[in-house]
Amino acid sequence: MTPQAITQNTLFYGDNLDILREYIPDQSIDLIYLDPPFNSNRSYNVLYKDEGGRDSQAQITAFEDTWHWDRSAEATYTHLVTGVGGKVGSMISALRSFVGTNQMLAYLVMMAARLVELHRVLKPTGSLYLHCDPTASHYLKVVLDAIFGVENFRNEIVWQRTTAKSLASRKLPDNHDVMLYYGKTDQVVWNDNAMRDPYDLDDLDDKTLKKYSNIDSDGRRYQLTDLTNPNRDRPNLTYEFLGIKRVWRWTKERMQAAYEAGQVVQPSPGAVPRYKRYLDEQRGKPVGDVWVDIPPLNSQAAERLGYPTQKPLALLERIINASSNPGDVVLDPFAGCGTAVAAAQKLGRRWIGIDITHLAVALNKYRLKAMFPEVQFAVVGEPQDLAGARQLANDDKYQFQWWALSLVRARPQGGEAGSKQGKKGADKGIDGVISFIDDHTQKGKRVIIQVKGGSVKSGDVRDLVGTLEREKAEIGVFITLEAPSKPMRQEAASAGFYHSPGWDKDYPRVQILTIE
Repeated sequence: MTPQAITQNTLFYGDNLDILREYIPDQSIDLIYLDPPFNSNRSYNVLYKDEGGRDSQAQITAFEDTWHWDRSAEATYTHLVTGVGGKVGSMISALRSFVGTNQMLAYLVMMAARLVELHRVLKPTGSLYLHCDPTASHYLKVVLDAIFGVENFRNEIVWQRTTAKSLASRKLPDNHDVMLYYGKTDQVVWNDNAMRDPYDLDDLDDKTLKKYSNIDSDGRRYQLTDLTNPNRDRPNLTYEFLGIKRVWRWTKERMQAAYEAGQVVQPSPGAVPRYKRYLDEQRGKPVGDVWVDIPPLNSQAAERLGYPTQKPLALLERIINASSNPGDVVLDPFAGCGTAVAAAQKLGRRWIGIDITHLAVALNKYRLKAMFPEVQFAVVGEPQDLAGARQLANDDKYQFQWWALSLVRARPQGGEAGSKQGKKGADKGIDGVISFIDDHTQKGKRVIIQVKGGSVKSGDVRDLVGTLEREKAEIGVFITLEAPSKPMRQEAASAGFYHSPGWDKDYPRVQILTIE
């Protein structure tokens, strides 16, 4: 069945390969940004077998520092060679001969299958930015050359993601990422004005100071530039002006108007007239392919969500402004914590985000609602009824936990998207947190959340009460898939009330919410 056009902003939960094939029509996307998980210093995703023993591309789990070559990778490789064929098939076959059937090839095969689909859904005027690090960027460029065509390579952008650190090693510190920028065709959208840095008139470099060395009576810097036409065979633009006959760039009427406005000057009697070009009227310096002006997120950044690979909003804003227009559709097939989606929403673009974990989908929803309270979007792939919630809880307790937290817009504590391992270290009885302020002190207060997808008992509620006391939190919420027993409700009631000075109301200090 041919996918139908998506008419609203949408978050998808699931394997992006399946979602691209099932939901995203041909030539429907204007801009794709992807930051696929691959880094020798962090966990990233590997396909694994489902419970029925079949190779599954709908489930993903995380292993430390490794992809695996398995039957799923072999099947995808065979599809690329025999099904897709052409340059793509030849390329991936050659990579297998060179790289071998190891973790790197497993990664490249899985990426190639997705990049084929991303190329399909991109409009002829569309662009793709693939964010990676030097671990695999050279291989990914070969893959992209085969899929998009060498002629459609635009730039290899280097982003300095951190300052170089002094390391006792026999190599230079690693402090940059790479973004490979490709167009679908040579008709890509490109907004040149968005890729210029405005001049700081109080802090000009030596080259600019020398170029704009003249200063008028108002203190404005300018340079005198050529007004003659490079095409000497223009009879209609050949005339005498201020005693000098030349082939000019402008008509005589426009030249006279500019002269009367003070924009055309004759430096000295008998000299060729020149155009007075003011620095403060220029568009700014072009942004090159080495970006050192967008710092990474530090630990105190207001936009930081605690996501290990989170990119700055400014980085995505630059890309979206450069390669799309308001109303265009931006797709991020590895949505993570939603920086691309948030930037697209901020800049008036439509968007589609895809991720394989409920943690990432929850972070996207939380971030969008926090930044844009009136935002409207659809979520596809989450449980829609109690049976679906039970299935999720049985399949993966951490995915269930992260999804349940999103129902009350709580921020998850710990865990990494793509990981079945959940939190690192003890959770101290806290699965999620809601922060709030309700008095004149403006002091942050907390609701702490616990989620249970299995059997529950009154002791679980007593544990939550103990956690509340230890953490000095105001309210505790116990989210359960199973209906609470009478002793559980009694334990919750015995915790008493929290009085809110802001709303002058009492709220149960321990609250039990069921998924239903």
